[in-house]
Amino acid sequence: MIEITNLVKRYGVNYAVNDISFTVEDGEIVGFLGPNGAGKTTTMNILTGYLSASSGTAKIAGIDILENPLAAKSKIGFLPEQPPLYLDMTVSEYLNFVYQLKHCTLNRKKHIAEICDVVKITDVSARLIKHLSKGYRQRVGIAQALIGNPEVLIFDEPTVGLDPKQIIEIRNLIRALGKNHTIILSTHILPEVQAVCDRIVVINKGKIVANEKTEDIQNATTGPRKLIAKICGPENDILKALKEKQGIIYAEILGERDSDSFSYLIESEESVDIRKPLFHMLAEKNWPLIGLESMGANLEDIFISLVKEKQ
Repeated sequence: MIEITNLVKRYGVNYAVNDISFTVEDGEIVGFLGPNGAGKTTTMNILTGYLSASSGTAKIAGIDILENPLAAKSKIGFLPEQPPLYLDMTVSEYLNFVYQLKHCTLNRKKHIAEICDVVKITDVSARLIKHLSKGYRQRVGIAQALIGNPEVLIFDEPTVGLDPKQIIEIRNLIRALGKNHTIILSTHILPEVQAVCDRIVVINKGKIVANEKTEDIQNATTGPRKLIAKICGPENDILKALKEKQGIIYAEILGERDSDSFSYLIESEESVDIRKPLFHMLAEKNWPLIGLESMGANLEDIFISLVKEKQ
């Protein structure tokens, strides 16, 4: 649905985006992460037609955004970090105005009513936007992005400045929208990415440094993997076998006893998944493995590691 190929945006000798490529499949929600100045907003502005690229291509449903901008933009709903709202309009007036701007051909009254119901702003449709809370203004911003029922939604920091309750509400709304739309979500709230996104793309200094499914994002970093295994059997014999097992560089008993089992901290070699070999070894020795927990880094740690690695 979205295809970015060898995209470059250069300002003189400085690169805001430096030869990046990635795709977003139909119906996928992708988190687009990076530190300030990494090139996130530049990429999204190119993708939505607000900026031209120095070289490379950005396509929406096979349509090049620079070669055929009107056709490509008709497939995009965009919520920038600062929602493009007219504060002296009512919600209803504003959405009707956006409807006209987009030359929407769907049944106006029914379409706008459906959008208001989806984003839960029906009860404030007659109020002036300037009298709405920050959370409701974000909802109105999302509503304008939905006018015309675009196939692709691009959200830039949709929950910035919201309180925890509002963040959860917007997060749930984005997850619901993902059932019928392809979504790119740029945010600094990393738990939000884990809760909502199918895949994570990390950009740093204009280059892609990770592109992984959310559950596989640890594969993007280097370093040992840590596990806590709960194993039944003679603790000293088990510890000796763990230390001698190929692929394991460190093991220790944690002293946590549960009936006839002990917990062991196991550290594998860099990029080695020791889980299956560990299972087979324990099965051969008739030492039941009754628990296995990953001690992998959380998303914040992975993000910081990725950014540091590429500096």
